[in-house]
Amino acid sequence: MAAKSKIVRTRNIGIVAHIDAGKTTVSERILFYTGKSYKMGEVHDGQAVMDWMPQEQERGITITSAVTTCLWKDAEIHIIDTPGHVDFTIEVERSLRVLDGAVVVFCAVAGVEPQSETVWHQADKYGVPKIAFVNKMDRVGADFFNVIKMMRERFTSVPLPVQIPVMKGEVFSGVIDLITGRMLVWNDETLGAEYTVVEIPGEYIEQARQEREKLIETLADLDDAMAEKYLGGGPITDTEICEALRNATISLKTVPVLCGSALRNKGIQPVLDAVVNYLPSPEDIPPVKGIDPKTKKEEIRRSSDKEPLAALAFKVQLDEGRKLTYLRIYSGQINAGGEVYNSSKKKKEKIARLLRMHSSKRERIEKASAGELVAVLGLKETSTGDTLCDEAHPIILEQMEFYEPVISEAIEAKTTADQEKLSLALAKLTDEDPTLKVKYEDETAQMVISGMGELHLEIIVDRLRREFNTQVNVGRPRVVYRETIQKSVVSEGVFDKELGEKKHFGQVKLELWPGRRGSGNNIVITVDPENIPVEFHESIEEGIREAMMSGQLAGYPVTDVAIKVTGGAFREGDSSEQGYKIAASAAFRDGFKAADPVTLEPIMIVDIITPGEFTGDVIGDINSRRGEIQSVNPRGPVSEVKAKVPLKALFGYSTDLRSATQGRAVFSMIFSHYDKV
Repeated sequence: MAAKSKIVRTRNIGIVAHIDAGKTTVSERILFYTGKSYKMGEVHDGQAVMDWMPQEQERGITITSAVTTCLWKDAEIHIIDTPGHVDFTIEVERSLRVLDGAVVVFCAVAGVEPQSETVWHQADKYGVPKIAFVNKMDRVGADFFNVIKMMRERFTSVPLPVQIPVMKGEVFSGVIDLITGRMLVWNDETLGAEYTVVEIPGEYIEQARQEREKLIETLADLDDAMAEKYLGGGPITDTEICEALRNATISLKTVPVLCGSALRNKGIQPVLDAVVNYLPSPEDIPPVKGIDPKTKKEEIRRSSDKEPLAALAFKVQLDEGRKLTYLRIYSGQINAGGEVYNSSKKKKEKIARLLRMHSSKRERIEKASAGELVAVLGLKETSTGDTLCDEAHPIILEQMEFYEPVISEAIEAKTTADQEKLSLALAKLTDEDPTLKVKYEDETAQMVISGMGELHLEIIVDRLRREFNTQVNVGRPRVVYRETIQKSVVSEGVFDKELGEKKHFGQVKLELWPGRRGSGNNIVITVDPENIPVEFHESIEEGIREAMMSGQLAGYPVTDVAIKVTGGAFREGDSSEQGYKIAASAAFRDGFKAADPVTLEPIMIVDIITPGEFTGDVIGDINSRRGEIQSVNPRGPVSEVKAKVPLKALFGYSTDLRSATQGRAVFSMIFSHYDKV
């Protein structure tokens, strides 16, 4: 049999989950069993390899996604361990954008939690095949089949158990592999590095037979070849089951579910086997799509070294003051010392060094090819979401969407010496994190930073003090509002002036009307090219977009407005880009004022898990915060309360919730939409 090519043996996977489901512990075990780490790192001791930032080690959470490479059997697995905390959703989003598969970790006690739903839907958005690992089977109250039931209720893809847990009383003692029909038992003395395969215990034989039958039936529904075999009534081999399972997983029809306890070192090797057996290699995924910047036509790049280069910069990170850019190479090759073309910025860039990452350690390599995740030193202009390609075959890959910040706080340097450091440090941090925004407010003469939540900003301030040695004072957090309109209007703007010896003319007519909540701004140009030639359309759009940055009520950004450019005038020799830009800006501002503008505030979806006896207090508190209860679901001893609450009413909520529930309730929140104040 011919040896498999490197690209077929490559797996690019992410480990994603709700906060505290045990993602990082799973990653640490994977590194240990694949021989990448010589000792087990524990999150609760601040010793995990993947959590290398001091802020991560102190808080016991993951903040940035760490990339690492390991070998299992004959496959090369690139792993990204992602954060579970909602404030760092961008890290998950940009990781899923470049991955081919994901391992979603669930807690066997809590089941499907709010943030695990978010990451699952993010993976669906990018069409990423998944396998699920039900972790913490050693905990009291662990219920594997309840987690499967919750997955069926919440997700569209079919969860398919390929293992079932064996419990001796309350103790988790191993798993039964439904495909091979054998039980796996881990050896505690070798820290789970060795396991033995034994016969299924008598009391489990019937359950295992029924579950295997269900597995085959489900696959027969999803896979034609399997259906034929199943209906024919002949014997079905383990290999045929694996093949059907792989096809159904890659085509997003099903999600194989495994179980174990990462902390007790049980169940990790089968997860690695499942990654190799069921998740796609770069060759199994559809070719990546992009646009040719010159012709504006769609281009595709297959995952092959022979195709022209196409790579996406999915993360920028500062490392000892130097800019490290993480790339996913979709096609072609990159060589250390070579040149690449950044089609998003229309600039050439030089690759100084090429590195394979192992969390924050690194290994120099000379070349990297299609399907790999690598880091690069030397790219000066490239930022997150940019495409690098071959200049002779330019392509711009689909842009990544970034979330808009919802919370901001004023920040100032303590001394003049810190002032210079602060500007430089913030420039570097915004390069690294697209969800962090920095703005200087003229009215209050304050520097304002905006982000995804209180924890996000707290960590930014902590990094300013530690990494950049900058002493700062921080104001109280403030909500980022928006402005919109409530009625339709028609407005016109004219600019006719001499600027520096040259006449500038522009005349633009607009229609404005309110869009639906959450639709964002939409500009359509329907003007006849005889009235305004096409070459001025871009300037008109630019003028409108600039005017939208600050509304007419209190200078907040404008959202949910639909604009149609319907008319205007053209004067041979006088009409200019500048003229149309200023005219369009003025037309928008006048129209906005006349269209009954209002201020909007961010509304968050809050998900609270509380012990049953405090449900009444929690609901009462939400109502007092102008909240709107969406649902209350009792789940045994706890209740899940879902509500929509204005962000302004949620400052300090974690402290209030703790004191109202004796520290026993937990909550997570995610931005929903903007609504009238």
